[in-house]
Amino acid sequence: MKASVFIATSLDGFIARENGAIDWLPANPEPHGYDEFIASVDAIVIGRKTFETVLAFGGWFYGKTPVVVLSSKAAELKAPEGANCDFMSGDPKEITARLDERGINHVYVDGGVTIQRFLEAGLIQSLIITRIPVLLGSGIPLFGPLSRDVRLTHVATRSFAEGLVQSEYTVDALHS
Repeated sequence: MKASVFIATSLDGFIARENGAIDWLPANPEPHGYDEFIASVDAIVIGRKTFETVLAFGGWFYGKTPVVVLSSKAAELKAPEGANCDFMSGDPKEITARLDERGINHVYVDGGVTIQRFLEAGLIQSLIITRIPVLLGSGIPLFGPLSRDVRLTHVATRSFAEGLVQSEYTVDALHS
């Protein structure tokens, strides 16, 4: 199974403010590949905090795409009407094994802690990171402590008129 990340960070590497707010993201960004990316995935894996952030937007943005919400309190969570959600707990290898059994070939991993856990477990193959031209100074970082170096191979970097800079990497399996 392939696991990919598609995420925005501030220029100083934060994915949200300390309180989880993402009000610094552009309101209507120019197309930057998200629609094409999301069309390529079979399921989305997010953490509870990301799930709660998405719910606060009003409406459900993932349509019928299966969404797996990871939480140690999975039994307490409820899917919005019309959403195709599963709530799971466990380590990333257990989660991917369950998804693999379902025939899922490509997952989109989103949310700071979730990305960090999947990266540490060696389960991420692709990272697309869009840097937004803003400095937050503090917040929730995209990356956290690792037990080893994770080597990446640069695939491409694109810049956009609004000042967004997007870099794509593959994770080097030999060194991860």
